[in-house]
Amino acid sequence: MPSSKELHATTSPFEDKFGYYRAVRHGSSIFVSGTTAVDPYSPPSAPQIFYPGDARQQTRVARNECIKAVQALGGQGAESVVRVRMFVAHHEDCGPVGEGFREVLGKDSGEQVGTAATMVVVGGFVDEGMLVEVEVDAVAE
Repeated sequence: MPSSKELHATTSPFEDKFGYYRAVRHGSSIFVSGTTAVDPYSPPSAPQIFYPGDARQQTRVARNECIKAVQALGGQGAESVVRVRMFVAHHEDCGPVGEGFREVLGKDSGEQVGTAATMVVVGGFVDEGMLVEVEVDAVAE
């Protein structure tokens, strides 16, 4: 018997423009799409990026949006996250992105929050103002 998927959408202009969901739950697994610091109420034709030039703040926004998506699909929040992928536009932003990650999802957050993580420097994003994109996998119990 096939299991059903639960879908979670936001008002992000990119979800509408490209036709994907912010997150999908299948069974107890939750997969959150790459998330950036885009203003969810800005138009797809002119998306606005929060905190231009500030990778740490952009990471905080993206991380918090990912956690909200996990909660929307039945996860507890940061405690449910098991894997994080961080895609960074510039090598020099790896430190600030790592700091933004560590604040809520890093080792110092306690055993209930610990995650596996990967950070990769990429050639850029769909909007040149984006400095980081975060995606997470979580397990809801």
